[in-house]
Amino acid sequence: QVQLVESGGGSVQPGGSLRVSCAASGSFYGISGMAWYRQAPEKVRELVAVITSGRSTNYADSVKGRFTISRDNNNNTVYLQMNNLKPEDTAVYYCKMEVIGSRLVVSDYWGQGTQVTVSS
Repeated sequence: QVQLVESGGGSVQPGGSLRVSCAASGSFYGISGMAWYRQAPEKVRELVAVITSGRSTNYADSVKGRFTISRDNNNNTVYLQMNNLKPEDTAVYYCKMEVIGSRLVVSDYWGQGTQVTVSS
């Protein structure tokens, strides 16, 4: 069984910074792609950032230059550093990992979500 546990959300004023983390545990062969999504109230879930196993990254236009995704393969963890936060960044942030299991079957796993609120 694979579990993803997120941490690091919270409340911050506009212009502030937060870092959210997501760690995978359980039995698996490895992890391919890792990503962060977010979902604001009454909106669809959207992709924020993605990082491949080769550490290539891609970002939503709305966060480019402000957010940085990174990964620690030794600890099966993905991070999202968020700087210059804006009220429109307020959402529940979810991590997703492409976990390589037995027989090299790849399955998607999601974290439980962590709330990020940007407000003055």
